[in-house]
Amino acid sequence: MELTPLLEWNALPLAIVLSSFVPGIAIMFLREEQARLRNTLNMAGAVAKVALVGLMLQGVAGGASYEWALEVLPGLSLTLRGDALALLFVTLSAVLWLVTTLYAIAYLEGSQNRRRFFAFFSLCVTATTGIAMAGDLFTFVFFYEALTWATYPLVVHKGTPEAIRAGRAYLFYTLGAGAILVVGAVWFQVEAGTVQFAPGGVVDAAAVAAAPVVWAFIFAFLLIGMGVKSALFPIHGWLPTAMVAPAPVSALLHAVAVVKAGAFGVTRLLHSLFGIEVAWEMGAAAVVAAIAAFTIVYASVRALAQNDLKKVLAFSTVSQLSYIALGVALLDPLAHAGGLVHLVHQGIMKITLFFCAGLIAQTLGVKKISQMGGVARRMPLTMAAFTVGALGMIGLPPVAGFLSKWYLGLGALGAGQPWVIGVLLASSLLNAAYFLPILKTAYFDDPDPSWATGERVPRTRWEADWRMVVPALTTAAFSLAAGLLAASSWSPLGWALFIIERGVL
Repeated sequence: MELTPLLEWNALPLAIVLSSFVPGIAIMFLREEQARLRNTLNMAGAVAKVALVGLMLQGVAGGASYEWALEVLPGLSLTLRGDALALLFVTLSAVLWLVTTLYAIAYLEGSQNRRRFFAFFSLCVTATTGIAMAGDLFTFVFFYEALTWATYPLVVHKGTPEAIRAGRAYLFYTLGAGAILVVGAVWFQVEAGTVQFAPGGVVDAAAVAAAPVVWAFIFAFLLIGMGVKSALFPIHGWLPTAMVAPAPVSALLHAVAVVKAGAFGVTRLLHSLFGIEVAWEMGAAAVVAAIAAFTIVYASVRALAQNDLKKVLAFSTVSQLSYIALGVALLDPLAHAGGLVHLVHQGIMKITLFFCAGLIAQTLGVKKISQMGGVARRMPLTMAAFTVGALGMIGLPPVAGFLSKWYLGLGALGAGQPWVIGVLLASSLLNAAYFLPILKTAYFDDPDPSWATGERVPRTRWEADWRMVVPALTTAAFSLAAGLLAASSWSPLGWALFIIERGVL
């Protein structure tokens, strides 16, 4: 088949968005018992999205650009743009949606309300890809708000009182921030005269100098609106609470969808709206860097006090997300590369950890770290994958997390901000302080009676359902490959450097 027409197809961004939207809508009209058709639609959409993203990657690497627009109001259009920056996020979303779909099908087998779950699961990824390829602030806000409504049914999926409380907290934070974001977006358009995203930003330094208070408020409104989903302190409280959701939802929230949408939004705010130089001149970027640095250390300290495994991972996410905000807020290209590549690295490492936490809970009924004694002997493949993710979070080579911190450190020195090195060092030590005891317990402690005397699943060569074990091993392999093959131009680091070199940021 001749690929050239597809590589030059401007509607390719729309096709990528629809590849998850169409299955999601179709699943809503299925009966609950139509499991085979539902699973087929899920997997077909996930595979199609990966294939379409692959085509766009090939086109953008060859110098092509993609843009599709639909005017919805005079002067305002839904604009989807496929460029190198968008593809960094879109590729992560597409690949991890595929592996998470395989995992979720097995994890939820036999449970209730799977039709609703998978419908909103697909719509959640639709909103995420729309955010990634938004060509302007109007489109970004549209999909950003859609993401809130698509993820709420996933957070409350279990229907327990705890899940309902978590859903209320989630809506309180995200809808409140969404309203602030809308006000900031409208105010931005009034003052800037445009909502377009552009490399280097669209805000004029002279305009900021003429009305510094106005622009400071606009920046603050937009930062609060985007900072909730990126879990910046002190508007991060919804994230640990949302851990009552099923493991596939936790994996999606922490690695692909909500939190990455927020981090990507902060990147757009600093680089595509204000421009990093203007943001530094007005002091806004320095504020973002300071908040991110505090969040990194604060959340790591909170993780130390947790016994629930998913709560540890939740506070770890709050900490690790701020690496992205810190990197893109510094005035140095290497720091930008470190922040951008951590968007991918954190995703593949953290989804591995959540997959493993779900496997352990599903197979042994173990959710507390204190009950994980001997788990590595019962589930060696699962704990091997978990170990890769944990070491990557600490920042040990050759796992991908080491490269993120290396480039952040180099960028901090290049930007004349050596204090960032102290933050990275403190974070790594704290990460080690809460991840290494988990590994010690799982590998060296005696099996805990809570699971050793009543295993839920008979011992098999796969430990549990292979459809859940394979995704965990796959993302662990991605975490290693991203570190070992970092010199490749197609690695996450190679693509982040490509973005910087192309001047897309």
